[in-house]
Amino acid sequence: MKLVRYGLPGQEKPGVLDALGRVRDLSAHITDVAGAALLPESLARLRGVVVDSLPLVDGFPQKDLRLGACVGNVGKFICIGLNYSDHAAESGMQVPPEPVVFNKWTSAIIGPDDAVEIPRGSVKTDWEVELGVVIGKGGRYIDESDAMSHVAGYCVVNDVSEREYQLDRSGTWDKGKGCDTFGPTGPWLVTADEVPDPQALSMWLDVDGKRYQSGSTSTMVYGVKFLISYLSRFMSLQPGDVISTGTPPGVGMGQKPPVYLHAGQTIHLGIEGLGTQTQVTKQA
Repeated sequence: MKLVRYGLPGQEKPGVLDALGRVRDLSAHITDVAGAALLPESLARLRGVVVDSLPLVDGFPQKDLRLGACVGNVGKFICIGLNYSDHAAESGMQVPPEPVVFNKWTSAIIGPDDAVEIPRGSVKTDWEVELGVVIGKGGRYIDESDAMSHVAGYCVVNDVSEREYQLDRSGTWDKGKGCDTFGPTGPWLVTADEVPDPQALSMWLDVDGKRYQSGSTSTMVYGVKFLISYLSRFMSLQPGDVISTGTPPGVGMGQKPPVYLHAGQTIHLGIEGLGTQTQVTKQA
């Protein structure tokens, strides 16, 4: 299934894509694509619904029908840094001996095609296409061998980053990662049964039509199974938590000379089988 949240910001309703790529309303079955609705037993019930029997939503997704972030009421937005060796190299950093963990504040989350705001005073706003992993079944101290049973599905994330705030302003990375609008998520949550191998997905990102990032999840240093197990040693993972798993090379900071975003640009990105995003930047 490809689950979506559609409608005006703050008023999104749950939906599912039909075979023609149209949105069907799921409000009679779940209140939101969030929390308990992502548990394995809930997803199993939804798979039993005849999609074409659901009400058809007016408009076409990502054209004249706005999509919100594909997961609602996210409790934790956990991110992994330097998880592609070639991205670490372009950043002038070593591949870490353990995953680098940081957070995006949930107030950063926006729809896949909503505008990205350049923060006031920003001089180094950057882009990062990433595979998002959405937790279904929660847990602590999860064995790596059982990790995939905890995945509800996958989505595209743009880990928008302000590098000066992240690296030059003292403290943790979080202050450069969690600005408002810095977490476009979606367009849809693709359930795990439709993604047989999350470590074999091509990914790309363009700015104003120029291809900057072109990579594959196959080159992750730490794969999805390991990350779920690793993170669960330090926190309980809960239904609807999002893990953003790192980015391949080609970010603005790694260009020679560096290239950063400014108002009026268009970011277009996608991951194989998980859909695409398009954001226009504007000044906050």
